[in-house]
Amino acid sequence: MSANIIDGNLLSKKLRSHVAERAAALTRQGHQPGLAVILVGDSPASQVYVRNKIKACEDVGIHSVFEKYDATLSEADLLARVEALNHDTRIHGILVQLPLPAHIDSHKVIEAIAADKDVDGFHVNNAGLLMTGQPLFRPCTPYGVMKMLESIDYPVRGANAVVVGASNIVGKPQAMLLLQAGATVTICNSKTRDLGHHTRNADILVVATGKRNIVTADMVKPGAVVLDVGMNRDDAGKLCGDVDYGPCAEVAGWITPVPGGVGPMTITMLLVNTIEAAERN
Repeated sequence: MSANIIDGNLLSKKLRSHVAERAAALTRQGHQPGLAVILVGDSPASQVYVRNKIKACEDVGIHSVFEKYDATLSEADLLARVEALNHDTRIHGILVQLPLPAHIDSHKVIEAIAADKDVDGFHVNNAGLLMTGQPLFRPCTPYGVMKMLESIDYPVRGANAVVVGASNIVGKPQAMLLLQAGATVTICNSKTRDLGHHTRNADILVVATGKRNIVTADMVKPGAVVLDVGMNRDDAGKLCGDVDYGPCAEVAGWITPVPGGVGPMTITMLLVNTIEAAERN
C-alpha cells in the first residue's frame, strides 16, 4: 500500500481564494478585515512565521499591521499596546507571536487580548467555548487538520482518533474538535506507557509532539489517516515531521507530508478566523 497524499499547499490555495472573495466583499462595504501581529524579540523562526502571516494577509486583501519590539519591551508596555488594539475598530484580529521573552507572562498577554479578536483561539473564554462545543474561534492548526479530513471526505463520526501530544495549542483543542465531530478520541502524552498500543488502533492519527520519528511504521494501522503536525529538522538539516514519513506512507491510507502538509493550513485558518471576526463585527 502507498498512501494518498493530503496536499496542504493545494488545499490552502483553494481556501485562500474563498477568503479573498469574502475579504473583497467586506472591503466593498467599507469594512476591510484587519489583523495586527506583534513580535517581541529577534527569534529567527518567529520572524519567518510572522513574515509568512503578513504576506498571506496581503495576498488575500486583509489589512495587516506588523509591530516589532525589542526583547527588552516590558510586560506592562506590551499589555498596554494590546489594550489599544482591542479598541481599534480597524483591527478584527490580534496575534502576539509566541514564544515571548522570559520576563513576559504569555498567559497574561493572551488573556489581555479581547476574546472576539483572539484569532489564535487561545483565550480562556475561547478554550471554554470550544470545550462546550460552541467555539467562537478554533485554534488554527487543529482547525486546519479538520479541514484536511473534510477535504478527503473522511467519515470522522464513529472513527477511532488518537492525538499524540497534549499541548494547549494543538493536542487538547484537536481532541475537542475530533470529539465534536463524533470521533472516539484518545489523547496520548509523554507519560503514556505504550504509545504504539494506542496508535495501532487509530483510524485517524494526529501527531504533534515536536519529536522526530516518534511514530514509526509499525505503530500505524494499515489504511489509517496520518496527520503530522510536527516541524523538525533531520540530520541533514532538512525539514521533517514527527512521523517517519517514508515507511509510514507504505502503511497508511492517507498521510500529510512535511513540509507542505499541515503547516500551510495553519496560516490559512488564521486568515479564515480573521475573516470570521470581521464578518461578525
